Amino acid sequence: MALSISAAVLLGIIVFVLVKGGYVRVGSALACTLFGFTLAATGLAPTINSGLTSFAGLLSTL
Repeated sequence: MALSISAAVLLGIIVFVLVKGGYVRVGSALACTLFGFTLAATGLAPTINSGLTSFAGLLSTL
């Protein structure tokens, strides 16, 4: 049985665990989130998206 999960959901869970565990403070997590949204609005977004898609394809072959 294959489990499919969105990268946004997976990264959100990771950030939540890190904040809850005290490894990352809320302000730092918020700054990284805002940076991600800003980066998504640039011309670099398609390159990042294709890189993540390729990485997900690599992981699915394992």
